[in-house]
Amino acid sequence: MSNLREYLSQKRAALTARRAPDRGPVPLRARVTAEGRSGVRRIRIRDFQVISDSGPDFAGYDLGPGSPELQAGVLGSCVTHIFLIKAAELEIPLDSLAVDVQAEYDPRAQEPGNTEAPVHPYNFRYEVRVDSPALDEDLARLHAEVQRVCPILNLLRNPQEISGSVTRVTRADGDEQGRAA
Repeated sequence: MSNLREYLSQKRAALTARRAPDRGPVPLRARVTAEGRSGVRRIRIRDFQVISDSGPDFAGYDLGPGSPELQAGVLGSCVTHIFLIKAAELEIPLDSLAVDVQAEYDPRAQEPGNTEAPVHPYNFRYEVRVDSPALDEDLARLHAEVQRVCPILNLLRNPQEISGSVTRVTRADGDEQGRAA
């Protein structure tokens, strides 16, 4: 049995525990700060940090992927994770799994008066490369389930309303004090 198949057994047990009736929605939070002098964006999620930056052609230092690239990576990560979850749940053996995501982004979209290009990444597509002894019908059923329940895939297909606000802050002795703008 492959290591991935062993992991799928562990994943199946974790799914049962996580879906207990007394569990509710899981809160999500990310904080992003822009670094002075470089513009590097530090994304902090729980105890983790990801660096986002632009390439030299956009006054960046190429220290990390840009936001549109991160979005492609987030989609790939989510599709991969849901493939693992559904394979565990449906007891479909997988020996290897890789997801390649591609999209386009046109920076000209931000030019004043431009109505040609969308301001967001577009033309998302992904390819799942899987090694499995499962029947083609089982892999098709697995893929259909992933398409049905993958959170980020469905978010991109069916965007949500997003609210935003701006709060003016001042820095005094390193402390952040805010007042509504």
